[in-house]
Amino acid sequence: QVQIEESGGGSVQSGGSLRLSCAASEPTYRRYCMGWFRQAPGKEREGVAVIDRDGRTTYEDSVKGRFTISQDNAKDDLHLQMNSLKPEDTAMYYCAARNRRVSEPLNPNDYSYWGQGTQVTVSS
Repeated sequence: QVQIEESGGGSVQSGGSLRLSCAASEPTYRRYCMGWFRQAPGKEREGVAVIDRDGRTTYEDSVKGRFTISQDNAKDDLHLQMNSLKPEDTAMYYCAARNRRVSEPLNPNDYSYWGQGTQVTVSS
């Protein structure tokens, strides 16, 4: 079973940037589809950005042009560069992995392996 750990969360002002990182206990490059998800208080968990085993990326509409997901194939790390952050981006951010193809890559229900999350807080 893949163990996942996130890092890089914190507090920033609106318009600022943060870079989240995700490390797994076994090689994930081209073996697992990896994604970032977030959950704000009182809201359901939602997909933010996903990268498939072939490198194809999918983004949630509200983060397109601001967030970039990337995978370091040498270190097997996953990153989420978040620019132009807004207060509505405030949430607990989770890294997750799946090893099967799905029709909706941003659906969190299709992911089997999850980290504990890292908090991102954006103040206005």
